[in-house]
Amino acid sequence: MAARRRGYTLTEAMLVVAILGVLATIGPGILLQVNRFFILSRARSDIQREARASMYVINRNLRQAQSSTIVIDCVSGQPYYSRITFTKIQGTTISFYQSGKNLIQSSGNNAKTLSKNLRYLAFAFPRSDDMTIVSVSLTLEESIYQAQTKALHMASERVRIMN
Repeated sequence: MAARRRGYTLTEAMLVVAILGVLATIGPGILLQVNRFFILSRARSDIQREARASMYVINRNLRQAQSSTIVIDCVSGQPYYSRITFTKIQGTTISFYQSGKNLIQSSGNNAKTLSKNLRYLAFAFPRSDDMTIVSVSLTLEESIYQAQTKALHMASERVRIMN
C-alpha cells in the first residue's frame, strides 16, 4: 500500500513563489496606470463641466447686451482682450475678465468667480463691420499628476448680440 502524502512538494512551493513574484512585479505598475486613468478622466470631466457652465453664463449675459456698450480690453497685467464690459438692457453693467487663473464675473459691486482653472480668455469682434457678433474663447487647465496638466480649449465663435 502506498503511503499517503501530506504537505506540498518543493516544486509546488517554488511555483507559488514564482507566481507571487510575477504578480508583485507587475501589480504596482498596473495599479498606477489605473489610478492615472481615473485621475485623468475625473480632471477631463471636471474641466468640461466647468467650461460649459462658464460659457453658458457668458453667452447668456452677452446675448442680452446693448451692442453699443461693449468694450473689450484687459485688466492690468493680464493678456490682451481678456476683459469684456457691457450694459444689459435692464441697465446692469456686467464684466467678465481674467484675474490670474480665475474667471471673474463682475456686476456692480458684486464679483463672482466662475472658474479657478482658467489658462486663457479672449474676446474679439470677428468682423469689423458688424459689432453685434462677439467671439469668445477660453482654455481651462487642471493639474493631474506628476506636475502634468490637462487642458481643454473651448471657443464660441458667434455670440450674436440681440440688442
